[in-house]
This record gives sequence, structure tokens and C-alpha cells, in this order.
Amino acid sequence: MAPMRLPAEPGLDELGDGIGAAATVLRANAGAAGLDAPVPTCPGWTVRDLVAHVGVVHRYATRVVSGGRPDVTEAPAAADDDLLGWFDDGATALLQALADAPDDLDAPVFLENAPAPRRYWVRRQCHETSVHAVDALAARLGRAPRPEETWLRPALALDGVDELLRGFVPRPTSTTVQVPRPTTVLVRPIAAAPSRDDQTGRTPVRWVVRARQDAPTDVEVQTADDAAWCEDVVADHVLEAPAVELYLRLWGRATPVGADAADGPDGAARWWTEHVEVRP
Repeated sequence: MAPMRLPAEPGLDELGDGIGAAATVLRANAGAAGLDAPVPTCPGWTVRDLVAHVGVVHRYATRVVSGGRPDVTEAPAAADDDLLGWFDDGATALLQALADAPDDLDAPVFLENAPAPRRYWVRRQCHETSVHAVDALAARLGRAPRPEETWLRPALALDGVDELLRGFVPRPTSTTVQVPRPTTVLVRPIAAAPSRDDQTGRTPVRWVVRARQDAPTDVEVQTADDAAWCEDVVADHVLEAPAVELYLRLWGRATPVGADAADGPDGAARWWTEHVEVRP
């Protein structure tokens, strides 16, 4: 069965533009913060570690897409005299490799519910670069950024939420979900400003995350075209927020929620932080 598509799935050009925009944001904020600055959203990392990591990931993806052997390491990058220039070179090479890749690219993929390889790698690098560009912004600000302080657009954010929930979360090797009992979480994006025709502001997509003890987590995406859309979802927690806030919160790049938050949007966000660890 082909993976279900989102109602407004971004195209390859939009995802590619997302890589370029995120790389620009990452480089600018890394330069402004300084390579020795700490990264609040990646405890224990400096900006140097962050730039080295993303540069290596870009080179790894470039080799995979180009049919080469991905044998690059982070150590040489961290010691490079011109780390930001080295990062720029890697981002440029990645964008060129993705642009040159054929539509029927034959390359390995490693997430659940993955799209075709070319789209998979453009999408993965868009969100890899975007999440870490948020980290660079956090390093400059000295804290996790608020959604309105980022450059992220709702369509790309929704696509990133989908990749995280259906690609990473069901995959035990990249995600740890520890729950004391079976738990259902409904993730429901809302529009930042409700339209005149729909005062609820809810977008026509939602994800149902069913976590169990000692078993892979099941994640179902439902759209307004599905029969399941009309059914009530019995959920232990409902995480409802605009797309960019969901993106930041699910990836652990949002301001921590207070321990005394009631169940509801804040309580569900706190539950996610306490029980789900995603390792990209």
C-alpha cells in the first residue's frame, strides 16, 4: 500500500527551497552566535558541533544520492579552519546532487512509510537542516525560539510533523517511547488564524499515535477525505497547536512546558517530552 499523502503535500521544488533557506538560516545564526556558543536545544553541543554534524549529514546524503559510499566522519569537520565555508560547500553539493537525481532514483531509505527515494532524500534533508537551523537560531537567542521568530512555513511544518510521526516514531531504532500503559495521543494542527468559513481553525489532517508497552508505536494519519475523519477518536492526550508550533514541540525545539501544566495542549506537550525521545 502506498503511503498516504497529505492534503497539501509540498513539491520537490518547495522542499529543495526549504533546504536552501534552512542552510542560510543555520549559517547566519552560527556566525552570529560564534562557534563556541552553547546550543540550548541540544544540551552539551556547541555551535561548532552543530555545524559539523549537519555538514557531515549533507555529505552523507550527497554520497547516497550520487551512488557513492557514505564514509564521511565528523572529526575532520570539527577541526576545519573554515568550518562555515566547509558547511556552505556541503550544502551546495547536496542541493546539486538532489537536483541531478533522476525521478526513479535507486537509493536506500531508512524510515517507515517512506516515499520514493528521490522525494525521501529531499524531504529528509529539508527537515534535518530545518530542525538544526532552529538549533542555530536558539544558540544566537540563548533559548528555544518562539514559532513567530522562525522562518518556517505551515505547509513545510506539517510535512515535517508527518515525517516525524509516521517515519521516525514507529521505528524503534530511531525512537524511544516509554509508557507505563497503552496511551493514545491525538496530534491535531490548527490554523494560526481561523477562516471565516471554519471558526475551529482545524486543518484537514490529524495523526493518531497509539503507544504500547514493549511494542512498536502505531501512528495513523487521517485526512478529511477518510471515512475515519467523521469518527470520534478516544485519546488520552490531545496535542493541538498551529503547524509551526507542533513542529518545534514534537522535535523538542520549543520552550519547555511547566511541570504543573494541566492536561490539554500544554499537558499533552509535557507528556510527549517526558515519554518520547526521537533520534534523527
